[in-house]
Amino acid sequence: MMTYDEALTYLDSLNKFGIRLGLERIKRLLELMGNPERSYKTIHVTGTNGKGSTTAMLAAILHRSGIRAGMYTSPHLIDYTERICINTEDIRQAAFARAIETTRYFVDQLIAEGGESPTQFEVLTAAAFHYFATAEVEYAVIEVGLGGLLDSTNVIIPEVAVITNVAMEHADRCGGTLLSVAEHKAGIIKPKIPVVTAVSPEVFPVVEAKADQAGASLFLLGRDFTCHSDGVADHQQIITFQSALFGQVGPTPVNLLGSHQVSNSALAIMAALLLSRNEARITHASIQAGLGSVVWPGRFEVIPGKPLIVIDGAHNPAGAEVLRLNLDRAFPEQSIVFLIGILQDKDIGGIVSTLIRPYDRVVVTSPDSDRAAQPELVADLIEAEYVESVATIEDGIAQAIRLAGPDGIVCVAGSLYLIGYARHIIYNRQKKYC
Repeated sequence: MMTYDEALTYLDSLNKFGIRLGLERIKRLLELMGNPERSYKTIHVTGTNGKGSTTAMLAAILHRSGIRAGMYTSPHLIDYTERICINTEDIRQAAFARAIETTRYFVDQLIAEGGESPTQFEVLTAAAFHYFATAEVEYAVIEVGLGGLLDSTNVIIPEVAVITNVAMEHADRCGGTLLSVAEHKAGIIKPKIPVVTAVSPEVFPVVEAKADQAGASLFLLGRDFTCHSDGVADHQQIITFQSALFGQVGPTPVNLLGSHQVSNSALAIMAALLLSRNEARITHASIQAGLGSVVWPGRFEVIPGKPLIVIDGAHNPAGAEVLRLNLDRAFPEQSIVFLIGILQDKDIGGIVSTLIRPYDRVVVTSPDSDRAAQPELVADLIEAEYVESVATIEDGIAQAIRLAGPDGIVCVAGSLYLIGYARHIIYNRQKKYC
């Protein structure tokens, strides 16, 4: 019987294969496993930003509708078990190890018949699909890992497809232009399956053409449905949704802050309402209950204290722009002390120039990843009142807190690999001093 540590060692051994887009390996692997992904209904979510939050919202809505629902997301913040959950409960380490062990058995069969070894993400995806089948979920909300068209999750035939938005990310793997990135995102569109999106006018024709080709109904935020914020009350954002097809939902408290979550909430509501046409358990009340209870750590997550700390996984210029907007709205007259760490394959210059203001102070460290950019190289690209680089995340947190003082604001951003570890340290630090 494989242990959890042995499962992690096996997954680490697959890193040598890197990222290899394509569906041949995952399709054959799932065939050998009996196609577990076909034993439950799915919702597929892609997009440059917001896909994780939207996935979590949909899973929460299904759960509050009395539906046994799985959720598959990536990457994790601290532990691989965060990627696979059922009804808000992460998979247990022992169950994770069993799912990886089962998947490895079929990987060995695939290799024995002359096939290529799957990548780490393909093995994780197959293991998640297998776990959901054995756990007898009714629905699973599946977040795309990279792009869409050639992503290993794109073997499912969902009930609804969601494309949150499209910006320049992973362009080197998705054709090199914004329109080619949009084509990859639109690759999750399937024949006759409704599509919900909030993409910009610049790339909408790409998504529209793909939907027309597939005979898929397309619902666009701002045209077919709308959503607006009515402010914040009791640390929840109040929104009201409206569509010609389904009428009004709300005012609804949403348990995630930030202006970008208004759009994400709208997408989740519209997708849920489309599901409700064939799923009577999904109601306006259950949608509101789901949005009121959803949790998605590390996305404009406010940790009260002295100083107040904001954690956000802004890891591209578009995400940095949204984070800066939300910081300016929430703390309009305060400078921010940033703790940032960025991966070397990201648009570092675009992120820091969008996020940092000249009057901010910045501490740069290294995310917990082999792909981390050197802090000194990131620091050289930052124009701000105060910039320094530190060796460890622990030192970075301590220095940012010192610079902010008890009445200041600290914002941790730049990579999910940074915020996951930082979040763990910050919460443990609070427990120590409480």
